[in-house]
Amino acid sequence: MSSENVTRLSTREKVGYGLGDTASNIFFFGINGFIFFYYTEVCKIPAASAGTLLLLPRLWDAISDPLMGAMADRTRTRWGTYRPYLLWLAIPFGIFGFLTFANPDLGDTGKLAYAYVTYILLMTVYTAINVPYSALMGVISPLPEERTKLATYRFVGAFSGQLLISFAFLPLVYELGGGDKGVGFPRAMAVMAVIATILFFLTFFWTKERVKPPTHQSDLKGDIKALVQNRPWVVMVVAAILTLTAAAVRWTIMPQYLKYYFGVGEEKVWWFMDGTSLALTTGSVAFLAGVFLTPFFSKRFGKRNSLMGLTLLNGFAILAIYFVPRDGYTTLLVLNVVGNLIAGPTPALVWSIYTDVADYGEWKSGRRVTGMAFSAAMFAQKLGISIGPWICGRVLGKAGFDPDQPITESMLEAFREMACLLPGILAIVNGLVLLFYRLGEDEVRQITADLQRRRSEN
Repeated sequence: MSSENVTRLSTREKVGYGLGDTASNIFFFGINGFIFFYYTEVCKIPAASAGTLLLLPRLWDAISDPLMGAMADRTRTRWGTYRPYLLWLAIPFGIFGFLTFANPDLGDTGKLAYAYVTYILLMTVYTAINVPYSALMGVISPLPEERTKLATYRFVGAFSGQLLISFAFLPLVYELGGGDKGVGFPRAMAVMAVIATILFFLTFFWTKERVKPPTHQSDLKGDIKALVQNRPWVVMVVAAILTLTAAAVRWTIMPQYLKYYFGVGEEKVWWFMDGTSLALTTGSVAFLAGVFLTPFFSKRFGKRNSLMGLTLLNGFAILAIYFVPRDGYTTLLVLNVVGNLIAGPTPALVWSIYTDVADYGEWKSGRRVTGMAFSAAMFAQKLGISIGPWICGRVLGKAGFDPDQPITESMLEAFREMACLLPGILAIVNGLVLLFYRLGEDEVRQITADLQRRRSEN
């Protein structure tokens, strides 16, 4: 069978791979979009303590992420190197996701301790299943164009998960809890956990690994050295921290920004959706629509130029929201749609670039460390995700935020700055950082050809 036939992926396999990110983002967006709200307004954990809680576990990630990448790179089973982890960890992933939102009645100290334990366990199993899942994209096919298509399917899946959470999660909380969020949150998350578990199983059964790692698996120290010397990878890691810090600040603060600044709470504003769900859903739909534009931008401008330009435009769109008055909810919806449509292609471009960076590292050093490359990138993203809530917690704590007390003008200004100014500025800085990424499309094609020749000779 020809290499062309082997590496051209079927629609079913691309859909199957994308479903894995639907599963991941059910929790990724569920946690990043609602856990700060849940901790502060349901569990009544002080904002500063909640922000610290969402940051400190990243110290463990600094150890667990590269270890998971190294472990995955060295795994050998009849199912492959990375796929087995989807089978082994799908059920634990769902269980710990539910437990994080279980809301036990343990008192103030007990709730904080429970939150630390369950959040750390969830992030650990998230690492253990998502590092192999991300690395799997690099071994399904050796062809860059196929991996770019795969990345598009992945992020259609990813933002389908985001759309599901945006559209259905809060309505489920209110419906299943009978108006009691303390009851509704765990019940709604139980439904989502079952869905996520099933989707990971489908990813396992519908995908296949084709790129075999080198037989001389290198030592951990050598792997780390190869990564650090991979300049394109270093640039992408810095960009990842900036990207996810900006996104995490917005995700964290958005429910409360909408609630307190625009005055949209649990009341339905359209169909069965409250104002928060409507804003998140329309933004998610626009983001998902933007994902389908990925091939257009990639082919016309190249991955790096597209990523840089779209990131800068998205930053300006976010900044524009700062000037929307309190009675401008409709204007907010429009600007949010525009910003999300612009940002839609960027995640697929990023992860496609990561596979190019992994190829560049193998081409330059002779070491294939796909798992470690992706795990370190994921750690950078999770670091950004944690810095965002920590900033929100510190700012709201300093402003004296208490959900049971009246909201002051200084608190409203804090919500505006965190929802608009800070993420907009970070996005613009991120776009400028990408100027230092110099791996061009022609060079990527040459690297791919060289690697295919090397593998055929071994």
